[in-house]
Amino acid sequence: MKIEIVQLAGRDGDTAFNLNRAKQAISACAADTDIVLFPEAHLTGFLEVGQLASHAEPIDGPSVSAIRAAARERNVAVVTGLIENDGSKFYNTTVFVTPDGVALSYRKTHLWVAEHGVVLPGDRFATVEWRGVRLGLLICYDIEFAESARATVELGAQLLLVTNGNMEPFGQVHRTAIMARAQENQVFAVMANRVREGAGDLTFAGGSAAVDPFGRLIFEAGREESHHTIELDFGQIPAARTLYDYGRDQRLSLSGQRIEHADGRRELLIP
Repeated sequence: MKIEIVQLAGRDGDTAFNLNRAKQAISACAADTDIVLFPEAHLTGFLEVGQLASHAEPIDGPSVSAIRAAARERNVAVVTGLIENDGSKFYNTTVFVTPDGVALSYRKTHLWVAEHGVVLPGDRFATVEWRGVRLGLLICYDIEFAESARATVELGAQLLLVTNGNMEPFGQVHRTAIMARAQENQVFAVMANRVREGAGDLTFAGGSAAVDPFGRLIFEAGREESHHTIELDFGQIPAARTLYDYGRDQRLSLSGQRIEHADGRRELLIP
């Protein structure tokens, strides 16, 4: 599987600018690319409370529809994020968009300090299959909690795709976390982070990365914008589990209702 990691700067509240840059990156992807991955909340940027009503969008709104059209034109899947408006309830959401539409959406379950009172937490983890690989979505702070990745892998994920908005001075935290989540679950993990300045005094840390099932870095970006392609060999997963298999050997299981959907999605509800 070939994934293009697009590490970009963004403009909070400037959806037209952010969407245009995403469409440019998608249109420039290689013909054999399977997935194009963008940072957290890339489409809308991060929003303050006073911006929610005017800038947050539903999943079936114009921005995600434009991403679907771009994905269809290039026959590729796109992972990107937005601040979602669902009946005046707001979420930090990442979508997995294929040429046929939104195959999976995930609402950030672990809210960072500044998000409380702005968006609500999601209530479930989820996976879906794309081109023979089952994948799950996580967002930024989620990866600092081992249970997030574990829940996604218990739903069959072979690949964790992480949209990230991690800022300085915490760059090293997510470098460590993404490697740990891949190694302890023996799966691939790929993360796209934002760069440069944001609202207030924030400086986003970059450092987008890809990690193999042994916990080894395949790729790590710097602190400026970049567009990098990686290829994943999923034969490495059984190789990583040959001697010991953490999923088989673990003695505690996560609670929560599991749902199998007819379209292939699997969900684990947070109790």
